[in-house]
Amino acid sequence: MPFELFDRSRLKLKPLAEREHDLTRDILIYPGSPYEPCDHPALPILAERIVQARKNRRSVILMLGAHVLRRGAGPLLIDLMERRLLSHIALNGAGAIHDYELALIGRTSESVARYVRTGEFGLWQETGGINVAVREGDRDGIGFGEAVGRAIVRESFPYAETSVLAAGFRLGVPVTVHVAFGQDIIHEHPNFDGAAAGAASDRDFLILTQSICGLEGGVLLNIGTAVMGPEVYLKALTMARNVACQEGREIRHFTTAVFDLVRLDQADLRREAPKNDPSYYFRPYKTVLVRTVADGGESFYVRGDHRNTVPTLYHQIVEKAKS
Repeated sequence: MPFELFDRSRLKLKPLAEREHDLTRDILIYPGSPYEPCDHPALPILAERIVQARKNRRSVILMLGAHVLRRGAGPLLIDLMERRLLSHIALNGAGAIHDYELALIGRTSESVARYVRTGEFGLWQETGGINVAVREGDRDGIGFGEAVGRAIVRESFPYAETSVLAAGFRLGVPVTVHVAFGQDIIHEHPNFDGAAAGAASDRDFLILTQSICGLEGGVLLNIGTAVMGPEVYLKALTMARNVACQEGREIRHFTTAVFDLVRLDQADLRREAPKNDPSYYFRPYKTVLVRTVADGGESFYVRGDHRNTVPTLYHQIVEKAKS
């Protein structure tokens, strides 16, 4: 006997103009913006390896949590994409939503504590445009990220120039979106099409896997994503290595790094923490920093605010690329 389903059509949505926003375009960091440098010994090493990887046409992949964009790093990532110093950016669903809203109205983010009490959290009309874009993209056989980026460009959003998704579409650099149903506000909306979203995100998973096929000699950074980044990367790397082994190739010699706030100051990045240590359950540690580079790669951990670490890395990459 089938279970009873909730009827999304009963929901009442409100316009974004009625929402109080926590973030505006004032948070954006541009190449010329002042910033507080981060003095971390791993950053110049990572910058050098990123530049060298791109010179050798190897993959440089960023797995990003939404907070990276919420801290204003979008324009810096776009500049690196334009310089062809990044070959792939992977976002979670929340990252795509913040990017879309900033491009559309120049504001984003809401108080969960306030709006969940009134049953309004996430139920904003214009944000549901992502669902329309993804459904149209699925019809055309393209991925989630490309579909949303295409919509931002084609509909001439007022602030499209600072959209990472739009930049990916414009520059032909894959910006993929990896979703889990029920995690994002657009999944609440009556116009959400689970089949289209699933198919589009599946295409993005395969696009990412193809990028990881070029990771030998490359670099992968996991910045501010504790679950999506390490879990999606783990499966994609396994698939890429499976095919590489059949073809007599290796994907072993590459660099990874995790940027986060968790204290791993005493951690040995050459081995896993014991299971009675809480850090064992921090997926970026055991997956990105230990397990996947144990047979020839090297990893680094950079602890700090993305508003300091990402701009510092950006400027060091640009300087290294000039030499």
